[in-house]
This record gives sequence, structure tokens and C-alpha cells, in this order.
Amino acid sequence: MYEFIILAHLMRGPMHGYLIAKIINDMNGPYIRVSNGTIYPAFARLEQQGLIAVETALPATRPGDREPHVYRITESGRQRFYDLMLDTSPNQKAYQETFLQKTGFFAFITLQERLRLIDHYIHYCQGHILYEQAEIDDLLKRVTTSEQTVWKREDMVGAMQHILERWQLELAWAQRLREQC
Repeated sequence: MYEFIILAHLMRGPMHGYLIAKIINDMNGPYIRVSNGTIYPAFARLEQQGLIAVETALPATRPGDREPHVYRITESGRQRFYDLMLDTSPNQKAYQETFLQKTGFFAFITLQERLRLIDHYIHYCQGHILYEQAEIDDLLKRVTTSEQTVWKREDMVGAMQHILERWQLELAWAQRLREQC
């Protein structure tokens, strides 16, 4: 996902690597931090693949500090961004998070492409809702009624109901996105 995020932010214009790392950390929240040992190798891979380039290298402010780099996206990088942006592969890890990230860069794709992505995500949410509801129904049908089993069943159903409600909220949000297009 870092590949997409880096390319997406560079679509807006050249940026310092540390600024992109800060944006990623801000998006991740207070408990998940991307380390320099993760993000800078990602920059190096993208540069090696010709997807980004160092626009300028500024001098280090103190002796021993790294030189801050300003990166820009290349034409190949723009094409890769576009390919990643329109990718709806269902086997993507963390597709829910990926879609959320993509919504911040809808300005770089056409209205038709936005609608296709949103519609795909709506179906993705609906699939999760149908699955969770079927699993809850199945659990309620097959569990015996002994006191210990009922207690465990209620815990399981409560957790599954929470997952179902989260997907229902995702669906409602995606539907609002579609209405706003």
C-alpha cells in the first residue's frame, strides 16, 4: 500500500520524503508508525523502478544528518498510480483501507472511473453484509441450548453483529460517496 500512497501524494506535486512519511503516520493513527527503515527503502524501490525521481537534494541542516530529498513522480509513476487506483482485485490485502485511501485522490480520475470504483466497493460491502448475516443465522440455528453454550453463543453473535454493523456503516458511506458524484 505504501507504493500507492507515495505515488498518490506525488501526483499533487513534488514532496519531501519525510513529509510523505509524516502523512502516512498521521493517517495510521497514534499506535501504528511507519519507520524510516520501511519507508525509505520503498522510495528507493520506486526510484529504481523509474516511478519516482529525486527532483533536488537539499543540503543536510546539521553534520551527520541525511540529505532531505524532494521526490517527484515520473510518467511511468503516473501510469502505475493510475493502474493501482483502478485496481479492484478482490484479493488485495486490506481492500477496505485501500479504498479509503483512494477516495482522497478521486480528483485524478474521471467521474466514470470514480463511479466504477464506488460501485465495486458497494458490492464488496454488500457481499460482506450477506456473509456476516448468513454466519450469524447459521450459528443461531446449529448451537444447542445448554447454558454454557448459550453464553458463548451470545458472545459470538455479539462480536459478529458488531462486524455486520461496521460493514453496514461502510455501505452507507459508499452510497453517500456515490450520491455526491
